[in-house]
Amino acid sequence: MTPELLDCITIRVPAEALETFEAALSSVCRAVSFYHDEDVDEWDIQGVKERGEYEDELESALLVARIVSGLEPEVTRTLVPVAGWLARTQMAFPEQLIGSRFVVRGTHISDPPIPGRITLTLDAGLAFGTGEHNSTRGCLLALERLAKYHHPRRILDLGTGSGILAIAAAKLLHQKVLASDIDFRAARVANANAKLNGVAGLVHAIRADGWVDKIITRTAPYDLVFANILARPLCAMAHQLGDKLAPGGVAILAGLLNTQVNWVLSAHRRAGLVLEHRIVDGAWSILTLRKPG
Repeated sequence: MTPELLDCITIRVPAEALETFEAALSSVCRAVSFYHDEDVDEWDIQGVKERGEYEDELESALLVARIVSGLEPEVTRTLVPVAGWLARTQMAFPEQLIGSRFVVRGTHISDPPIPGRITLTLDAGLAFGTGEHNSTRGCLLALERLAKYHHPRRILDLGTGSGILAIAAAKLLHQKVLASDIDFRAARVANANAKLNGVAGLVHAIRADGWVDKIITRTAPYDLVFANILARPLCAMAHQLGDKLAPGGVAILAGLLNTQVNWVLSAHRRAGLVLEHRIVDGAWSILTLRKPG
């Protein structure tokens, strides 16, 4: 029997173009990863998608990325067997202890729970964001810190991906979480992961285009918002975030490089938010912002 194959797309870009091309691949790929080559200060972005699907969408997304960045990076295409990719994904997804409260593990790990830690279980083969990335790990650390003094009731996870942050918040804070993603596949995976983690009654993931969605608008104002996306959309939505946060509400922002912090902070300060805490993890920063009041 011929093995099922996936399209694997690889692009190497400088840091200033990482966000643009990562967004292009994320718009069509089942999973996207990126690695920093410190010797030349460039990033390898790799995405996998179903073989032969979303080709027109991929070409359109890459064309926009080229226009925005002004770069013409080489795009390498290969085919990888699904079984082999899943095996490599699982090997690259070991159990992770994050902070003092969380442990993230794939469904391929059957060890008993670790006493005193909240287990977040994800299917590595379907993940749209797992705890091994600096930004996701930093968001979990920021949530752990925040939970010591902030007790939000209305929570939104904007750009939920795998649902890991929504699930973590539901388990740690014992509150309902509205999760959203522009990709309907991610929303479906997030709901599946919520069920897998026993919080299907607390986490509700929907396909939504950010703040313009009626459900998101109707549920506002929020006491806590996660936005682990990218610097450019974070800046574009800063005023909407400021409007939809309750007085005293907190936002945890991630997906931005250290070089983009001042840009993101300036946009959110103009929206009336103040910096409360910053976590630096390698080349990435995670910001905790508060709305005064």
